[in-house]
Amino acid sequence: VQLQASGGGLVRAGDSLVLSCAASGPTFRRSVMGWFRQAPGKEREFVGAIRWSDNRPYYVESVKGRFTISRDNAKSTMYLQMNSLKPEDTAVYYCAATGLRGLEYADKSSVYDYWGQGTLVTVSS
Repeated sequence: VQLQASGGGLVRAGDSLVLSCAASGPTFRRSVMGWFRQAPGKEREFVGAIRWSDNRPYYVESVKGRFTISRDNAKSTMYLQMNSLKPEDTAVYYCAATGLRGLEYADKSSVYDYWGQGTLVTVSS
């Protein structure tokens, strides 16, 4: 499985941005895909995930209502729609994939087998 994240950039607080994660490889090895982020000087944190089979999402509390994860099965691409961005959303965003079927442990980075290279999102105040 290979993952290619893109779409990062410099935006202002309140703006929107869409990140993409193009995936290749067997679907069963990426049945759940997730987004993580790592801000400067901080540990990587979970943002959200999606179960590929039924498009079911799962979000960390801090982004609920602002971020939306979706996927395009035909394009094998996952998206992260980010609205009302805040300076504290500034981070390198990574997409990841795992062959696990459920979302119970989707917030744990250790369950993910494959990682994209990361894309930088900078939100200015």
